[in-house]
Amino acid sequence: MEIVLLTALGVGGATVIGALIGFAFKNMSHKFSDIVLSFAAGIMLAAAVFGLVSPSLEHGGKYGILVTVSGIIAGAVCLHLIDILVPHLHRLAGKDQESHTDAPKNISRVMLFVLAIAIHNFPEGIAAGVGFGAGDVSGALVIAGGIALQNIPEGMIIIAPMLASGVKPGKTLALAALTGAVEVVGTLIGYFAVSVASAILPFALAFAAGTMLYVISDEMIPETHAHGSERGATYSLLIGFCLMLAVDVLLG
Repeated sequence: MEIVLLTALGVGGATVIGALIGFAFKNMSHKFSDIVLSFAAGIMLAAAVFGLVSPSLEHGGKYGILVTVSGIIAGAVCLHLIDILVPHLHRLAGKDQESHTDAPKNISRVMLFVLAIAIHNFPEGIAAGVGFGAGDVSGALVIAGGIALQNIPEGMIIIAPMLASGVKPGKTLALAALTGAVEVVGTLIGYFAVSVASAILPFALAFAAGTMLYVISDEMIPETHAHGSERGATYSLLIGFCLMLAVDVLLG
């Protein structure tokens, strides 16, 4: 049990470490910000494909493709609905401040991004927890190591957008830590409820992939192509994708 808890805290803590590093880059120029965001998009894309979609297919059994596809669509639709609802709440709060008309939109985008990370962290934690619960300690540690490596840049890239949108530093760090805490909870649930977690894991992984793919396509890529740095952003995305591909291969 001790190794499970320590691993869960380490995986969740990696997000906080990334967030602390992110504070050093909080005053980025638009082009540098686009490069970093594109790099993160590449990492998230690889994580969605290799860390979520592939395991979903592997664990889905006879109807794995149907479970995975339905999970991806469900995740995307869920964030789409949130994307429609959330901005209206922020616009109501700031409708009397014409000079800040873009702030509610920016905040809603950032919160959508943070939500996607939190949602995708949960089944990742379940995946590691199931491995421990099933007695596959080495396999669970490999999964946890890959997740932790991915969580560091994730923690980094959510800091600057939140600060730029007017979120206070303390709250920014707290939100970043919360996304990591979700993973800790997922790991413990996976460990204590192996049979149930194993049943829902394929859909949960695909659902998380859907949320990530939605954010990458609808928010991150358009944003990185809005300030004249399209080529740099494209290559940065490819580098991020290849880096996570290499990590996935090396970790087995």
